[in-house]
Amino acid sequence: MAEEGQVISCHTVEAWTEQLQKGNDSKKLIVVDFTASWCGPCRFIAPFLAELAKKLPTVTFIKVDVDELKSVAQDWAVEAMPTFMFLKEGKIVDKVVGANKDLLQQSIAKHLSAATATASA
Repeated sequence: MAEEGQVISCHTVEAWTEQLQKGNDSKKLIVVDFTASWCGPCRFIAPFLAELAKKLPTVTFIKVDVDELKSVAQDWAVEAMPTFMFLKEGKIVDKVVGANKDLLQQSIAKHLSAATATASA
């Protein structure tokens, strides 16, 4: 499966659970984009996210449509779209609400450098 360098869309709870499990096992940073087809800002940020996924193959980017996977969105208490959750080994380490490119990029950079620091320590 060529999943590196692209945003992975999860359309079933099984697919979502599997991706989370993979991310936990690999200890990679996971960025989850909770999105909706009717949400303008979500559409605006999607190409940027795809760009980041290309540039950062060490980060797993997952896209979840809140209407498709309502139970997942509820479990994660998602109230606004887009919401980006940053996960590390199953724990939420950060959250960005809204289509804020700068904040999104800063948060990823912050957690990536933290990951690199612990990996090389």
